[in-house]
Amino acid sequence: MEFRGASVYDEGEFYNNYTKRRNRPESPNNLIEKPILLEMVGNVAGKRILDLGCGDAEIGAELLKQGGASYLGVEGSKNMTLAAAENLERTTGKVLHSSMEEWQPQPEQYDLVLSRFALHYLADLRSVFTKVHDSLVPGGKFIFSVQHPVLTSSTKSAEGSGNRTDWVVDDYFNQGERSEPWIGKKVIKHHRTIEEYFQLLLQAGFAVDDLREGTPRAENFFSQEEYERRMRIPLVLMISGTKRGE
Repeated sequence: MEFRGASVYDEGEFYNNYTKRRNRPESPNNLIEKPILLEMVGNVAGKRILDLGCGDAEIGAELLKQGGASYLGVEGSKNMTLAAAENLERTTGKVLHSSMEEWQPQPEQYDLVLSRFALHYLADLRSVFTKVHDSLVPGGKFIFSVQHPVLTSSTKSAEGSGNRTDWVVDDYFNQGERSEPWIGKKVIKHHRTIEEYFQLLLQAGFAVDDLREGTPRAENFFSQEEYERRMRIPLVLMISGTKRGE
């Protein structure tokens, strides 16, 4: 069985295994992606924040503590929506159980839109980028992370087990669906090149002002061996765009 979108997170065994993996100290989400994301986001005081594919919304609670004016997480998985509601319980933040495809924003409603490791599940990224653009005020920021295209290009590396010592990059310019074995399940992801992400942002009306590939920072790692392993290949692509003034 192959899972699409957020549906895999509602499969009980996968969700439990994912949660353990996501929360482990050496998770690249925590050691690589999050520090860069917070750096790109900067000061959130007074900002209205939207988070697409928010997962457990842990970042939402954190940004509200930093002075964010409001936070809405949009999440397609019921399990993740419940986890997000729990993390936001003692805050003003809210979570909406909806897929990103079905989500319909009000115009110029947010100052900052985030999406972390979620957009590579979408077949139609163009329409979502357009909705994000419409939802932002002029000068508003859109910052997202996705699995790096050198990893989504081929599923051959993911078919192995244990810590990899090499990776296969193949079919890079053949964009489209990939059925990736992940935590014991088959999950559909959509491979796009870096160029495609960049062009889709431009076509949606964004000015692209930052791009990162998740260069590991030694001070964030508990193990020199793990740091050296993560220096071998990029795991994440992160891009920041600004809605041009109108």
